[in-house]
Amino acid sequence: MLIVFNKPYQVLCQFTDPDGRATLADYVDIPGVYPAGRLDFDSEGLLLLTDNGRLQARISQPKSKVHKRYWAQVEGEASDEQLAKLTHGVMLKDGVARATAARRMDTPAGLWDRDPPIRYRKNVADSWIEITLSEGRNRQVRRMTAAVGLPTLRLIRHAIGPWTLAGLAPGESREIATADAWRDLQ
Repeated sequence: MLIVFNKPYQVLCQFTDPDGRATLADYVDIPGVYPAGRLDFDSEGLLLLTDNGRLQARISQPKSKVHKRYWAQVEGEASDEQLAKLTHGVMLKDGVARATAARRMDTPAGLWDRDPPIRYRKNVADSWIEITLSEGRNRQVRRMTAAVGLPTLRLIRHAIGPWTLAGLAPGESREIATADAWRDLQ
């Protein structure tokens, strides 16, 4: 089985936490499932969980090249030059990182409020960009946007491969049969 889950802001991508923070166990009550990849505590959006080790590996291993699409609310207005840098590659401490696509976008339709909301500054504009990656390093989108002068204020993973957040509010999930999940990946 594959669980398509909309991870809320400030929820850990694990089932226990000795510090008492919110975890997947607060939202997913299905034994034997594990995340196929991670999503930072302060990021929101699509997280896939499965009870199938082969499916988990296929989704999460970088060599599989399963694309992940993110919506990033950034400080400033993204220029064509900054977007081009994201796709041509930026140097990070752990090497060059490159998006397969990066574009400006309108505020996502139907976007839920975040609690707490992001900070707003009267004299600094913010905007939304969509970034697609085929790998997933630790805090990669945030580090890439910062490297081109667009610090990330809010980050939402909208899609992984063929699966999206469509129709899911934060904390909601839907199940897909393993056979259907494999078919979706083809």
